[in-house]
Amino acid sequence: MPERINFYQIFRIGPDGSIEPIKTVRIGGAQFGPGVRFGKGVSFGGIDLSKYIGRDLRVEEQDGVLIITGIY
Repeated sequence: MPERINFYQIFRIGPDGSIEPIKTVRIGGAQFGPGVRFGKGVSFGGIDLSKYIGRDLRVEEQDGVLIITGIY
């Protein structure tokens, strides 16, 4: 069942502006977890997460992986 979770519950922003997941996430066919950092303009499943910092995300959890299915 989908849940509404804030961006900051899933990702942290580094001092250099990079985005890093706190938990393992999947967007489209891309799956990545803690230690993976990316910046503005990098897209996963056609979504540039830097455009949605601070927004709420629709997620489903499967086997410990948060699957992002939408943005509010």
